[in-house]
Amino acid sequence: MKIGPYQLQNQLIVAPMAGVTDLPFRQLCRRLGAGLAVSEMLSSNPEVWKTEKSMSRMDHTNESGIRSVQIAGCEPELMAQAARFNVERGAQIIDINMGCPAKKVNKKLAGSALLRHPELVADICAAVVNAVAVPVTLKIRTGWDPENRNGVDIARIAEQSGIAALAVHGRTRQCMYKGEAEYDTIAAIKHAVSLPVVANGDIDSPEKARQVLDKTGVDGLMIGRPAQGRPWIFREIAHYLDTGEHLPEPSLDERWQLMQEHLQQLHEFYGDERGMRIARKHVGWYLDNQQQPDLRRQFNQLDSAMAQREALARFFEVNIS
Repeated sequence: MKIGPYQLQNQLIVAPMAGVTDLPFRQLCRRLGAGLAVSEMLSSNPEVWKTEKSMSRMDHTNESGIRSVQIAGCEPELMAQAARFNVERGAQIIDINMGCPAKKVNKKLAGSALLRHPELVADICAAVVNAVAVPVTLKIRTGWDPENRNGVDIARIAEQSGIAALAVHGRTRQCMYKGEAEYDTIAAIKHAVSLPVVANGDIDSPEKARQVLDKTGVDGLMIGRPAQGRPWIFREIAHYLDTGEHLPEPSLDERWQLMQEHLQQLHEFYGDERGMRIARKHVGWYLDNQQQPDLRRQFNQLDSAMAQREALARFFEVNIS
């Protein structure tokens, strides 16, 4: 799969997730088989760019692979300004968020709220495309609600505006993350436009990945929540799509090594205090996937980065060595 001049190593993309796809997580997913990892959503409001949260989201220090940055907002000129700002700081692809269903985003007419305003969608896409010399991609949902699935119309607007690739989550804004994703609309979108289309939503196994590709005919797959605490899902899917065979599950030893490495990188990237808080979420997902509820409860009560590292080291030594 190509996005503009950039050839991806494979057709698997890490979905942008606020509070999740930071630099340590992106690097880990790419190492474990993702062809592209999109950064966390950044506001187009320049007043927040100097905050600690925004500064860490804009950090691409020593980042490997293609750097794709997602921006969110509803004012075309501010979105264009945000695109230029991030390209100056190393972004090689700009992604526009029109898929986030969160109320705090939608009440500002950003995210998936924009799907109700096709004219504004066109203005924003054109403004961002004309503002930068790098490819601009767009992430949407299938529509605002099940009665108004206008994803095909939005996709045509995107193509006419010069968008380089389109990712579609198989739910409407009203559906949030409830129920099952549907892929009929994604298939219709793929058939309606010539730009690369990426399917997103509930792709949680190699078999599901194959089914979605076959059903929709899309060019790529975007994986979000199923990668939380399971970043090796990308190599499992890539291997299955290439060979039709399953990779063996990662050994318990490898899982704990990856968890410890991820924990260390979070502490180094954010500093001990903030890294400790953010690590609770990521380590919690690993422990959930490994049926360790007691250890998760204990881990969440720890109040220092050192205590977190020591707790995992002790568990690793007792249960793996």
